[in-house]
Amino acid sequence: MTQKIIQIGNSTGVIIPKSILDQLELKPGSEVTLDQNLTDKTLTIMKKGRKIKQTSTTPEFLTLLEKVNKNYGIALKELAQK
Repeated sequence: MTQKIIQIGNSTGVIIPKSILDQLELKPGSEVTLDQNLTDKTLTIMKKGRKIKQTSTTPEFLTLLEKVNKNYGIALKELAQK
């Protein structure tokens, strides 16, 4: 889902659809934690008290994995079927 950042007075914000708020049991006034990852340029919004799982998967690893899949993907799929 894509949302736009909007101006709210002197601040900015993102509108969270009601369906998502309901699923996550959030309502106006609920406290959330923001976690930013500068490497991936991502922002995660979590219900307060939740912790994000740390992973050792790095962007470099994912790039390498894409190269391996591009070069050997067909052969690996064929081997998996044998």
